[in-house]
Amino acid sequence: MNEDEFTNYIHIEIHSYIRRYSLRRNVFGNTQDMIKSMTGFGKAEGTVNKKRVSVEIRSVNSKGMDSNARMPNLYREKELEIRNLLSEKLERGKVDFSINVEFSEGGRSTQINKTIVKDYYRQLKSISKELKEEVHDYIGIIMHLPDVMKTEKEVLGESEWKQIVKLIESAVNKLETFRKKEGSSLEKDLRKRIELILKFLSAVETSDTARISAMKEKLRTNVEEFIPKEKIDNNRFEQELIYYLEKLDITEEKVRLKTHLDFFLKTMNENSPGKKLGFISQEIGREINTIGSKANDAEMQKIVVQMKDELEKIKEQLNNVL
Repeated sequence: MNEDEFTNYIHIEIHSYIRRYSLRRNVFGNTQDMIKSMTGFGKAEGTVNKKRVSVEIRSVNSKGMDSNARMPNLYREKELEIRNLLSEKLERGKVDFSINVEFSEGGRSTQINKTIVKDYYRQLKSISKELKEEVHDYIGIIMHLPDVMKTEKEVLGESEWKQIVKLIESAVNKLETFRKKEGSSLEKDLRKRIELILKFLSAVETSDTARISAMKEKLRTNVEEFIPKEKIDNNRFEQELIYYLEKLDITEEKVRLKTHLDFFLKTMNENSPGKKLGFISQEIGREINTIGSKANDAEMQKIVVQMKDELEKIKEQLNNVL
């Protein structure tokens, strides 16, 4: 893939993201636009049908939505519904979801299976008689045998499920609050680093004027070392000089870099901009690299290295932006 094809690909991806973003806002309505982290934790507890239920949700960064659910068998039939709810609310991230249940007094009905106990007792008495072995504690032996205790199978009622859903939504809301708080710190850091790159760009622009003048003087001095000054064809020299300097000109790169940096700051005000910001950061990196390759100047190279350092920190942070 050449440079033009790569640029077209990036632009297509950005426009595609914008269309998906606009559609989502039309479907779900306007929400407050802000940076959110993919890292978060939310927990909600409550008493449901004589049970103490605790719902916990943890999330970390991921390229897509990856959820892992742990819950009692009673709620397993609702797993797909829970996953869909998490996917709709949280959008993206590696999510660990769990429901823990503690039964309160009288909450679980467990009884001795009298029929099984009596059958075990008759068999043990018969075997004891045949073997002529005296057994003193039949009940103690029987209570360790299978199926002596029976628990009534629970059925998930509609009322109980509605209460569970409320707990899940409460945990999700708390996780979202956590994400927004973390996102606020991410946003401050990203803005600070973009502003630093803009500051370095200004330094590049200042250095560029002096660089071109110094380069012209250096080329003329080098030529005069080999050719007497009076024999130099100034018109031809100027033509060659212009051709050479055009290859080192970074005017377009500076303009595009400024445009990408402004676009980055603007995009941060959108909802869930993480992937889009990732695309823009690639374009920023491309312009910085081109400036560095054309610089041919030690001072400018130092500035470019500082820009690259800030961009790498931005990319690391973007891994966790929703």
